[in-house]
Amino acid sequence: MIRSAFAIFKRDFKKFLSTPSMIVMTLFIPVMYLVIFGNAMGGTITHIPVGVVQESPPYSDTQLFTSASFQLNHISQTDAEKLLDVTVYADEITAKQDLENGKLAAVIVFPSSVTNDNTIRLYVDSADSITPPLVQAGLNQVLLSLGAHNPVRVDKIYGNIKYIQFFGVSVIMMAIFSATMFGGGMALIRDRENGIHEGYLVTPVKRSSIILGIITSGTVRAFIAGFVIFWIDLLVTGIAVQSLQAFILVIVVILISCIGVTSFVVSLASRFTTQQEYMSLIAFFNMILFLTSGAFYPVIGMPDWLRWITTINPEYYGVHALRSILLRDQGLNVVGPDLIALLLFSTAMIILGIVTYRRTLE
Repeated sequence: MIRSAFAIFKRDFKKFLSTPSMIVMTLFIPVMYLVIFGNAMGGTITHIPVGVVQESPPYSDTQLFTSASFQLNHISQTDAEKLLDVTVYADEITAKQDLENGKLAAVIVFPSSVTNDNTIRLYVDSADSITPPLVQAGLNQVLLSLGAHNPVRVDKIYGNIKYIQFFGVSVIMMAIFSATMFGGGMALIRDRENGIHEGYLVTPVKRSSIILGIITSGTVRAFIAGFVIFWIDLLVTGIAVQSLQAFILVIVVILISCIGVTSFVVSLASRFTTQQEYMSLIAFFNMILFLTSGAFYPVIGMPDWLRWITTINPEYYGVHALRSILLRDQGLNVVGPDLIALLLFSTAMIILGIVTYRRTLE
């Protein structure tokens, strides 16, 4: 019995050693988890964009407004860059518009010299559960240093949004990638192992048509998964879609995200001949794309080298667009850049998928 078991062990271990990519990824993935997860979560948040304005009519800048604006812009942090990037506004309406359009994380309105109310109003983007407490703490620190005893009234412009709602939106992108990973990439390799793709080559079908057909099939499966999870997300988190326009925008974001992610996964899968090699690499990409998407923690709290990854990460644009629509009820003027980025990524990945698949078959 022991001899038989040893023979099976020997064969299985040789099989493991014959795939160097699996050995590398087995060691590489835990290290990358340590480096990326450790830096993507709980990093020191810096350079939060904040607008400051004196309520109308200001007549002249008050000493409190001038001193507080300067100190807010120079709040230092231990072993990190400054906390806030302060922009001084001339009127309250413009400052609030920039807050609603996502250009600012908060707006601080200081009382004018003629007001009977000394209250300082703090408007925060409550769709982000991490940065508003930091802004409020920074404001309280500055007021304490100035000896000002003005009360602070906090206005959460999007209401009380729970962390499960903040995180729940990003699960839609996770569903899209998972469906593509198992449905698109894995199915492609399985068909290649069964010789189905070689059968395609004896037909008049163009190779570009083959890859477009595979991407389309994977996109449909990913879209169904994303759409189902979208409804489950609404039921579990209690998020409400505010309008028909918002619902249509969500569908568009999910669809374009599916095209981009599916094309990316297919272009990767076409380079592998075994499912083991493919799964070892795709698991790595699944981790790095989701962690750097801002799903758990604001991108503003990541180090510069991780923020660079977010600029080419389709999940970042998908998560940002879905949060803007579902949590902030923002429209095309805010999510437009996200859609353009997703379209550019999708186009690039379709071209890469066709070129990569063609070379694999040649």
